[in-house]
Amino acid sequence: MGTRWQTIALTSKKKTDLLDITEAVSGACQKAGATEGLVVVYCPHTTAGVLIQEAEPGLLRDLEGWLSRVVPPDEAYHHNRIDDNAASHLRAVLSGASVVVPLRGGRPALGTWQRVLFVELDGPRERGVHVGVIA
Repeated sequence: MGTRWQTIALTSKKKTDLLDITEAVSGACQKAGATEGLVVVYCPHTTAGVLIQEAEPGLLRDLEGWLSRVVPPDEAYHHNRIDDNAASHLRAVLSGASVVVPLRGGRPALGTWQRVLFVELDGPRERGVHVGVIA
């Protein structure tokens, strides 16, 4: 069993941006050449994350609004004395840093509506997400 790692380069366009990276993850799987195993998608950033969810535009807007309500941007967070992005860090806790998906037939075995989403919480920025194919 071995693991092949690749990095997907991403560019977010706004402060909170949900990017569908499913096809890029699938491409990384195909490039790795494995047909069966696991796919790990890991975000090495503390103000961003990855999750699996439907990418319907209304739901994405609902998710952005929910994050803003759960972690309001204008609270008096202690970290804001240093970097003024505490809300982005706290929201990243909710999205998580990684997901694992079965690899079947050379592709991520996602459900009908499932997509792999990169969750930018402190953009716009240039980012990278690591994809490991374990076969």
